[in-house]
Order: sequence, then structure tokens, then C-alpha cells
Amino acid sequence: MYYIYVTSFDRNIYLFVHFLYMLRDENKLNCWEFKGCGREPGGENIADCGICPASIEEKLDGIHGGKNAGRACWAVAGTMCEGEAEGTFARKQKMCSECDFYLTVRGEEGDEHFVPTFILLQTLSI
Repeated sequence: MYYIYVTSFDRNIYLFVHFLYMLRDENKLNCWEFKGCGREPGGENIADCGICPASIEEKLDGIHGGKNAGRACWAVAGTMCEGEAEGTFARKQKMCSECDFYLTVRGEEGDEHFVPTFILLQTLSI
């Protein structure tokens, strides 16, 4: 196994370039819109299930054209899919990589504009 070290400068350049691309399309769905879970702020299922951490995670706002972590939910701990709490990234990685929303975002962004998960995780750790 090997690790890639990304400096703060590299990450900031990557996110800035991605931000410029993101401005081109503001009509992309966030995970809560795609899945219809109702756990976003003001959502219908907050009383029963609580608010989704991806819907309020501001560090990933704008990634892939989403609001907060709405298009990077796979990197956020504590999200729920199919009614199950997913836990940490390490525990949910396999399930998320097969998720229809994740695969949709990957397809929409393409390899050129898809922000690698290790960059998302590093951004969340700041």
C-alpha cells in the first residue's frame, strides 16, 4: 500500500480549479434530493431520523456542484442510506462505492472533474 502526500497548496489549487468548473452547472442534484430521504435542513424526516451530516457539512460546499457535502456524502461519517447509519468512511467505503448516487456523480463529473476521495477526506480533517 502506498500513500500520496498532498500539500495544502496542491489541495487549494485543485479545489479552486474544481470550483471554476462547478460554476458551469448549478442544476445537479444533492444526495438528499436524489434519494428523497428528507433529512436535509427543513426536511420531512428530521424528527424521526435526525438531520443528515452531509447536508450541513460546509467544508465540502460546492464540491461537484453540490450544497455542503450533498455531492460528496460518501466521505462524511454518520450518513444514512437505505435506513441504516453508515458510520465512518472506513466502514462505509464499499457500500458507498456501489451506491447509485455515487456512481451518478462519478458519471456526471467524469474522471477529469471528479474530486478524489482522499482530497475530500483531507479537506474534512482540516
